[in-house]
Amino acid sequence: MRILGIDPGYAIMGYGIVDMKGNHFNVVAYDSITTDKDMPMPDRLKHLYTMLMSIIQQYEPDVAAIEELFFNNNAKTAILVGQARGVAILACSNSGLDIAEYTPLQIKQALVGNGRADKKQVQFMVKTILNLDKVPKPDDTADALAAAITHGHSDSSLSRLQMRR
Repeated sequence: MRILGIDPGYAIMGYGIVDMKGNHFNVVAYDSITTDKDMPMPDRLKHLYTMLMSIIQQYEPDVAAIEELFFNNNAKTAILVGQARGVAILACSNSGLDIAEYTPLQIKQALVGNGRADKKQVQFMVKTILNLDKVPKPDDTADALAAAITHGHSDSSLSRLQMRR
């Protein structure tokens, strides 16, 4: 199974693609899509969509795992990130992918075994599970790989599928 993990954001959208065979993961690709802060928001969203569609077309994942949003304070940021998240969901849906969503708590639990784990612990586990030389940067990329790994470790009763082919 090829899994596309996405950490949504409008300035930086992390993505990671892993293949899972049995209990073993092989990293296929990972990076981030960035937008310039001076671009109008519609252009930023269009760029995210276009780039994500290209990535999906190139790597042909079977499923997408997207991190759910968690914000405490800034409503404006939450709305903007929510728009970028919607673009990611649209790109995956338009590509015929099943989409699973995972909360940060679920991701931390799946990778570290502790829902209160810190970012460095999750990043260390991404590096270890994928047998990488170093933690992927930026953090958004490591978070996207963590979402993909979480999906690989989850059975259908733990994932919340939002859309089907």
